Amino acid sequence: MDDTDIPVKIPGTVRRIVSLVPSLTESVAATLPGALVGATDWCSHPADLDVVRVRGTKNPDLDAIRRLRPDVVLCNAEENRPADIEALRESGLAVWVTRIETVSEAFASLERMFAVACRTEPPSWLARAREAWQAPFDGPRRTAIVPIWRRPWMVVGRDTFTGDVLRLLGVDNLYAGHPERYPKIPLAELNERRPGLVVLPDEPYAFSDTDGPESFPGLRCVPVSGRLLTWYGPSLVEAPALLRGALS
Repeated sequence: MDDTDIPVKIPGTVRRIVSLVPSLTESVAATLPGALVGATDWCSHPADLDVVRVRGTKNPDLDAIRRLRPDVVLCNAEENRPADIEALRESGLAVWVTRIETVSEAFASLERMFAVACRTEPPSWLARAREAWQAPFDGPRRTAIVPIWRRPWMVVGRDTFTGDVLRLLGVDNLYAGHPERYPKIPLAELNERRPGLVVLPDEPYAFSDTDGPESFPGLRCVPVSGRLLTWYGPSLVEAPALLRGALS
């Protein structure tokens, strides 16, 4: 069964993989590069990835995926639409769906994905990532808001991988208790909360030093790599050290 408790019939040998999730694409490319035959237009790592592109995570070209004859299609419960997942399954394809909301879930999910869905040993980088996240945070804790979009302003809310990454680094998300996972919040309210940090990832909205900080006068704004903050894959190896440096 995959992370959503759906039985998935995986061939004994997996030679052709399509990934519809950028972080899973990077994970497979770093582990079984010859097996990856298709990925989304948003799959930007590794930079030299040379596979068939099948449009986006929310609008994949299902016919193109079918033509690739994959042994397994890798998806994610948050990033991919249930209707697309079901359509691929109805075509007879094996579709493995991950569900990841914490760092510990990422390690467990990736280990199972490689062992069961990809029919290979967990990669060495996964062990290094586990080790990189073992050190507990022992400094003073801070609060933050994490905008992910503007016009309208949206922030990271409850039960997210991003929120857990920050929690492990000593940063508490002020909207972790919100009923929604990615709520729309008026800019005036965001400023009124007076967080210790405004963490501005460069995806899905491309916040930067010159696009975003001007909206939060008097608050400390920290632009960071969205890949380090939101991706579960090889980036987990370097993410703790780099994010600690940026957030310190």
